[in-house]
Amino acid sequence: MNLEAVRFDEKGLVPAIVQDASTKEVLTLAYMNGESLVKTVETRETWFWSRSRGELWHKGATSGNTQRVVEMRYDCDQDAVLVLVEPNGPACHTGAETCFHEVVLGADSDVAGEFGASASGTTAILSRLESVIASRAVDKPAGSYITYLFEEGVDKILKKVGEEAAEVIIAAKNRDRGELTWEVADLLFHVMVLLREQDVSLDEVLSVLEERHAKKPSDK
Repeated sequence: MNLEAVRFDEKGLVPAIVQDASTKEVLTLAYMNGESLVKTVETRETWFWSRSRGELWHKGATSGNTQRVVEMRYDCDQDAVLVLVEPNGPACHTGAETCFHEVVLGADSDVAGEFGASASGTTAILSRLESVIASRAVDKPAGSYITYLFEEGVDKILKKVGEEAAEVIIAAKNRDRGELTWEVADLLFHVMVLLREQDVSLDEVLSVLEERHAKKPSDK
């Protein structure tokens, strides 16, 4: 990334969009000046300029919710920066996974509830769930089932994956559509917990599927 190409506004700032590198969820919009941009590149963690306090701030310096920078880009006009990160906890000071958790407009089918911000589409809930699981793995809030699984360890998680896989088989043999969809959802959830425990992202799994799909029919 050519830092000299970045175009700052009249106040010496450039908007920085922070996005989860794994889930592609937008986590926050902040601002950088020249110094914070350089610090971000040098330390591989996000640094911003606080417009309200008039000072530099290192994301997570107090809370521990740092963001490891995976990649940085600027847009076609060089007046906005995109920062792809691996978050070590929630991005928002409210404790939410993303600062964009207030829904203004959404489809009736949006999924809300435990997972915070609404998500729609066939894969959005998977990205949202992956983000929540990652946060629970770090914060381990009391009373959370995900916390319980991580505290019990890989053997417990593997046992649940096995149990849910068996339940899927039984539901399919019974030709019970409702039971099958329910059990497959449970299986997907526990597999995603296992992926986090093994430090494997959902993107890595989807990339394998993409590679397989891209093969010629004769190669499959």
